[in-house]
Order: sequence, then C-alpha cells, then structure tokens
Amino acid sequence: MLNSMTGFATLKGEALGFDWVWDLRSVNAKGLDLRLRVPDWIEGLEPAVRAALTKALDRGSVNLSLRVQKGDAEAVLALNTAQLGPVLEALASIEQAAMDKGVTLAPSCASDLLALRGMLDVSASETDTKALREAILKGLPKLISAFADMRRAEGESLDSVLKDQLSQVAKLTEAAATEAEARKGEARATLQANLARVLENTDNVDESRLTQELAMLAVKQDVTEELDRLRAHVHAARDLIAGGSPVGRKLDFLMQEFNREANTLCSKSQSVALTRIGLDLKAVIDQMREQVQNVE
Repeated sequence: MLNSMTGFATLKGEALGFDWVWDLRSVNAKGLDLRLRVPDWIEGLEPAVRAALTKALDRGSVNLSLRVQKGDAEAVLALNTAQLGPVLEALASIEQAAMDKGVTLAPSCASDLLALRGMLDVSASETDTKALREAILKGLPKLISAFADMRRAEGESLDSVLKDQLSQVAKLTEAAATEAEARKGEARATLQANLARVLENTDNVDESRLTQELAMLAVKQDVTEELDRLRAHVHAARDLIAGGSPVGRKLDFLMQEFNREANTLCSKSQSVALTRIGLDLKAVIDQMREQVQNVE
C-alpha cells in the first residue's frame, strides 16, 4: 500500500511534575527534511527524536515541535540571565539610535522583556533531565504510529486515484493504437500519390532515393514504439503501486517517461483524431504527476 507524505498527529503526556505536547506534521518534499523544535535543556532529546523519525520515514518535509512545561502550580520560573544581558544591550542601542534620529519611543517595561521568548526558562539544575527525557521518549512511538496511520490512510486514497488514472492512460493508449492502425491505409495512399506526382513533374529523379526518403518519412510518422512504451510504463507503474511505499521517486521518474511518449505521439500524429487522443493523454498524465508528488 502507498503512503502519503502528508500527515498530522499530536500527543500529550505528563510525568515528574511536567506536562508536554507533541506536534508532528509533514508535507511533500523530494527527500526527507526534518525540522525539530524541542527543548534544548533536556540533554540528548533531539538526537533521539531525529533518529526515531529517520528510521520511520523515507520522504517528506517533516516538522516536529515539543512543548514542555512545569505541571504543578508551585513551579518556579527562572530568569535566563544569559539572555537578559544581550537583550538589554540591544534595547539600549535601539533607544540611543532613536534619540540620535530625534525619534521618541514609548518607555519599555519589565513585563515587555519577560514576554520575550527565552527570558523565562526552567533551570536544568532543578530537574533530572535524563529521567524526564526517558519519560518523554516513551510516548514517541505512539506519536509516530498515529502519524503513520494518517499517512497510510491518505496513501489509500492516492492508491485508488492513481490506479484509476492508469486505467485511463491504458484506454487512451489503445484508442490511439486503433486510430493509428486505421490511418495506415490512408497514409500509404497519400505517400504513393505524392510519389507519383513528383515523378510526373520532375525530370532525372532518382526513384530509389526518393522511395527511401518517403520510407523514412513513413517511419517518422509511425507511433508503434511510443504506444508500446506507454503500455510498458502502465505495467511498470501498476507493479510499483502494488509493491507499496517507498516508491515515490520511481513513480515521479516514470511520470516523466509517460509525458515524453505522449509528447512524441502528438508530434508524430499527422491526424486530428490522434492528436486529440494525445492531448487527452497529456492531461491525464499531468493529473497523475500531481498525485505522485504526494507519494512517499
């Protein structure tokens, strides 16, 4: 079964006087792009999370965030003094620059500074971060499982849509084959008439050379190889889908091959009906390519 690269999952937990919320979501991408936002004061947490996600996922732009906070009412918030110094220096520089330009700024207050991200923090010295890390990581497999379930459900929809589109491509390919066969007699008659006309109105013509040129022209208008390759691509795509994810990269490459054959078919058609079928093929293939972009 196919997996989608689109998914979302959340999970809450609590232990050791803390509570936390996981948030995991992803969209399509060419490879696996992990973007993590986890508390850096919990030693070893980010590498463990990154390793678990890398093992479970193959493709997608994945964003994970983890918010951890004290769960009891008596929690003491610690002022991040390392952050305070640079903030005050930056504030002084801004105020001095404003004075130099004759600009009046509203006075700053302590509550404004405390509202800045990172000014209030939980001191790692007050917490056994190893025990907390292990407690938090216990819920990670459940989060990834819920996330995988959603991507799998989305993948089922993709599976159905792609199979339907492949059936349309197969039908259009056979319609093109029927039209190409029907025009063979007309194309042959046209070439023979053109040959006769040239011979009647031209002196000293090398008939064998002219016949070779017309034969080459006929070969250039023949779409048999394009139709055979389209059939082969349909078969290959069905096999890939049946094999299940991760096959997104292979399907994406195959879509390029589909499009190349459809373009060649249109350029060689020499027939309004065959051109119309080729354009319908291109439309379905383009829709299929858009769906494939979401396959893991």
